[in-house]
Amino acid sequence: MARLAHSLGEKGSQKWIRKLVNEEQEILNSRIRKNLSLPNDERIEWLSPLKSEGYKEYRDEAFLEELHVNLEKVPLSQFWPKGGPQWDALGKSSSGKLFLVEAKSHISELISTLRAEDKNSIGKIQKSLEETKGYLSSKSEFDWSKCFYQYTNRLAHLYLLRNNELPAYLVFVYFINDLEMKGPTTIDEWEGAIKLLHSCLGIGRHRLREFVTDVFIDLNRL
Repeated sequence: MARLAHSLGEKGSQKWIRKLVNEEQEILNSRIRKNLSLPNDERIEWLSPLKSEGYKEYRDEAFLEELHVNLEKVPLSQFWPKGGPQWDALGKSSSGKLFLVEAKSHISELISTLRAEDKNSIGKIQKSLEETKGYLSSKSEFDWSKCFYQYTNRLAHLYLLRNNELPAYLVFVYFINDLEMKGPTTIDEWEGAIKLLHSCLGIGRHRLREFVTDVFIDLNRL
């Protein structure tokens, strides 16, 4: 299913990204504008997950439809099989910038591995990951389909949209002080884990870095 609705009693990153998008938008928007050096009057409209729509999240062609964009150079079906990344939030700015959001509340959420079973799907994913890895000039021998797969497949989709000449940005939202999930209580804890992730993947100052931003949100200040 490309559009996924969820129950209202979730916790962790899903709970808090919903609160940001539906109740505290300006906190998120101001961090994004600052990190990406966007004008203060650049408005960001959040398209998901909206309370009025049952907190639906989007993946596959549905996330492109929600952003009202087409991939004319390289279509999604050529790059990735069905069952691709499910975006925690999607937004679009007043100047047309596209924001793809992945949210995390605890460090173990950074760990994931490709679970596909269909050989054709696996082959297509690995080919696209290698293409992205090459574009970013990563020299690491680390398998991008293992361990940090959720991070790499998000990067791959950013690469796809940018390759289609779309003004896309990847926003990683890291929550601090989610005590229920035993998450990090400082930015330093997150930054240490992210630095290790980048080192394993061989991506320091890569070619898409200016289109990727890390936003840290302290839940004690919400």
